[in-house]
Amino acid sequence: MSDFVTYRGAILPWHCDHMGHMNVQWYVGKFDEATWNLFAHIGLTPSYFRGEPFGIAGVQQNIRYQHELMAGDVIEIRSHLVDARERRIQFIHTMRNAETDQIASTCDLTTVHFDRRVRKACPFPEAVRLAAERLIEPSTRVAKG
Repeated sequence: MSDFVTYRGAILPWHCDHMGHMNVQWYVGKFDEATWNLFAHIGLTPSYFRGEPFGIAGVQQNIRYQHELMAGDVIEIRSHLVDARERRIQFIHTMRNAETDQIASTCDLTTVHFDRRVRKACPFPEAVRLAAERLIEPSTRVAKG
């Protein structure tokens, strides 16, 4: 499996700024919602975070804005994993206008699993790491070094 849908929604009038297009804060918010759907898919569910002393921290995020979105546009975000290591996962979200299939924005995000008690990175549970590794397309796999 390479990419899969992690978010679907619509651009509402209050998502838009004084220039009439979706404001950057909403891109970040929609990518964040896609991230939580991606995490749930690999076993990092709300129950996991509520029941365990672990968390996730975003350590690097790069967003590229390619085409503007306007109120009424319907969007879809598809996500794919690029790398899964002992303590971190890297993935890319691609936001498209669902009507035109035009890429509106991409978000490359690296996250780290950490122990909330000591505030330090720690290994993912084995089942989570394996689930993430199964989603990585061999052609996009990052060389481990």
